[in-house]
Amino acid sequence: MTGERGSMETRDREVPSPLAPLLEAHRSRPGALLPLLHAVQEAVGYVPPAWVPFIAEALDLSRAEVHGVIRFYPHFRQTPPGAHRLVLCRGESCLARGAEELIAQAERLLGVFLGGDTPDGRFSLEGVYCLGLCGCSPAAMLDGQVQGRLTPRGLEAFLAAAQERS
Repeated sequence: MTGERGSMETRDREVPSPLAPLLEAHRSRPGALLPLLHAVQEAVGYVPPAWVPFIAEALDLSRAEVHGVIRFYPHFRQTPPGAHRLVLCRGESCLARGAEELIAQAERLLGVFLGGDTPDGRFSLEGVYCLGLCGCSPAAMLDGQVQGRLTPRGLEAFLAAAQERS
């Protein structure tokens, strides 16, 4: 019964324990899907594909509807993130001040394209359209720590510091 509301398949399985309280907290809210997906990603770092049927059933949506929202918004991950998350700003100010060069350098240094994860799971490389540091562009964020006025040499040091912490 794939794609149908209230599939029998999920009724025969137990809701994963980290998901159960999130479903309970959001299921009765109008427009609950996006807040629930954000809560799931905050809790476990991504939206596990195996959880989609439970989410769909709890919100009386089809799996396709839930999956479509996850795929539409680039913020939602469907795989676990790397141990370190490098986010490079692609806003207008950062682009004008060399962000594309930093993105290309990060891709070379990490061996993955923007939006990818290193095969060893150590790094995720992401782009956003503003980190709010326009006056200090180009900017990046690594593991929640922001860095403005980033240079190619500074990016190397930023990544090296994260590798040392690993």
